Amino acid sequence: MSGLLLGLLLLSGSAYVAAHLYLSDRLPAVTVVNGIDVGGLRVDTAERRLAVGLGGRAAEPLTVVAAGQSATVRPAAAGFRVDVPATVARLRPASSWDPRRMWDAVADRVHADAVVSVDQRALDRAVARFARRVDEPAVEGAVSFADGVATPTYPVPGAVLDRPAAAAAIRRAFLHDSGTRHLVMLRTRVALPRVTKDAVSRAMDSFANPATSAPVVIRFDGRAVRVDPQEFAPALSMAAVGGELRPVLDGRVVLAALDPELRTLVRPPSNAAVTVVAGRPRLTPARNGRTFDTRDVTRGFLSALTSGTRTLVVRDVAARPTFTTADARALRITERVSSFSTRFPYAAYRNTNLGRAARLVDGTILRPGQTFSLNRTVGERTAANGFTKGYIIDDGVFSKDFGGGVSQVATTVFNAAFFAGLADVEHTPHSFYISRYPAGREATVVWPDVDLRFENTTPYGVLVQASIERSTPARQGVMRVAMYSTRYWDIRTSTSARYDPRPFRTRHLTGPGCVPNKGYDGFDVDVRRLFYRHGSRTLDHQETMHTAYAPSDTVLCS
Repeated sequence: MSGLLLGLLLLSGSAYVAAHLYLSDRLPAVTVVNGIDVGGLRVDTAERRLAVGLGGRAAEPLTVVAAGQSATVRPAAAGFRVDVPATVARLRPASSWDPRRMWDAVADRVHADAVVSVDQRALDRAVARFARRVDEPAVEGAVSFADGVATPTYPVPGAVLDRPAAAAAIRRAFLHDSGTRHLVMLRTRVALPRVTKDAVSRAMDSFANPATSAPVVIRFDGRAVRVDPQEFAPALSMAAVGGELRPVLDGRVVLAALDPELRTLVRPPSNAAVTVVAGRPRLTPARNGRTFDTRDVTRGFLSALTSGTRTLVVRDVAARPTFTTADARALRITERVSSFSTRFPYAAYRNTNLGRAARLVDGTILRPGQTFSLNRTVGERTAANGFTKGYIIDDGVFSKDFGGGVSQVATTVFNAAFFAGLADVEHTPHSFYISRYPAGREATVVWPDVDLRFENTTPYGVLVQASIERSTPARQGVMRVAMYSTRYWDIRTSTSARYDPRPFRTRHLTGPGCVPNKGYDGFDVDVRRLFYRHGSRTLDHQETMHTAYAPSDTVLCS
C-alpha cells in the first residue's frame, strides 16, 4: 500500500515538472497580437509567425486625407519599426512553480499590440510634407508702401493641418487591423491672423496715410530740400508687434534715396595737396567741409512724417579731410631730389600708352616706409583703362599686346628712384638689351606677374612727377620723371664694361604676328650705386646690380 502511494506521488510530481517545463517556453493558450493568433506557441515559433504577419502589415502604406488632399505615407520612411522579440518577451509568462501561476498561463486570454518604436523626427517630417500641400496660411494684416502710396492688406483666416493630432492619428492607425486601417482621416484647424482688420485700420489712420500725404522738408545749415513720398516710401514698412502694426524705417534705404537731395546740402572737405609749380613743390592747404550726422536723419525721419510741420532739422557737422595740411607739411617735400628722362621713337601707340601711364603715376606721394608698385598704380593695361596695343617682348622676340611701351615708363621711374636713393624692392631688366636705356639700369613690367617696386626708406615724403613730350614723325618723344622730397642721399654710380658676350642666332618665323629684327649679341654688366649722406664725402654703403642680357636674335619673317 505504501509502495503504491509512493508511486502515485512520484507520478504526479513528474507530471507537475513536465507541465512547468512545457509552459515555461510557451505563450498563453489564447494570445492574439494585432489580430495574429500566437496562442500556445513556443517563443521562437511565435516570433517567426509575428515577423511574417506584422512585417507584411508594417510595409503597407497608409493614405492620409485632409481638406480634400491625400497622400501616401510609407511607415518605414515615417520612422515606424516593429520590435518582434520585445513583443514576444512582453507576452511570455514569468517562470514560476506556483500552480496558480501555471494555471494562469494556460487559462489567460491575451490581446495585445505589437511593440512599435517611432522616430519622431521622421514622423514629423512626413507630417510636414503633407501639411505643405494642405495648409492655407492666414493672410496677415499688413500695410505696404509703393510709388509714394500706402496700401492696406486686410487679414483673412486660414486653415492648417493640426500637426500633433495628425502624428497621433498616424501612430494609432499603424498595424491596427480594421477595414479602414489604410485610410487615415486628419483634421485641420483655423489659423487666425495676428493682426486684425481693426489694427490695420488704426495703422493706416495713425501713420501710413499721414506719412505719405505730403513731402518732407529737410533743413540743414540754413538751407532746405524737399523730399517727395515717391522718394522715401521704399524705406518705409510696418511690423507686427503684439497684434499692432508699428512703423519701421530702413536707414540705409532712406539715406540712399535721399542722397541726391542731401548731397546738394553738404560741402565735401578737400585734402591737402602737394603739386609742382614752376619746378618747385607747392602745398595747397586742406579745407574742412560741412556735412551732417546721418543719425539725425534716421532717428528723426519717422517723427517728421507725422508732425504738423513735416520738417526735419539736421545738425551742421564739420567734415574733416583725410590728408591734412599738417600731414603734408610733415612730409617735408621741399625740393627736387632726382630726375631722369628717356627718349622714344615715334609710334602712335607709344604716345597713347606712355601718356596714359604717366598720368596715372603723376602726383603719387610715398610716405616714409611706403612701397611704390607700378602695376598697382597703373593698373591692368586694357582698352577700358585707356591703353592700346603696341610692341612688347615675348619669348625673346617682338609681338603686339596691350600696354606696349609701358616698360619705358618703368625704366624712367626706376632710374629716378635709383638716384633718389629709394630702396630697390623688385625690378626686372628686359630679356635683351635695348640701346635707348642705360645698360644694367632699366626695368620691364608685365601685368600682373612682373612689377617694379621700390620703398621710401628716407624719413621724408616723396612726390613723383611724371610726364611725356609726345613724339612726332619728325621728332622723338621724351619720358620724364622727377622726384621731390628733402634730400637725404647723394647718389653716385658706376657701370662696368660689358663682359661675357653671347652671340645672337637667326630665327625664321611665320605668321601675321611676326616682327622682323636685326640681331645683336648678349652680355653681362654690373652697376654700382654708392650712397653718401647728403653733404657728406664719406661713403655710407653701396649696392651692386648684376644684369645678364640674352642675345637679341635676328628674326626673318616668311
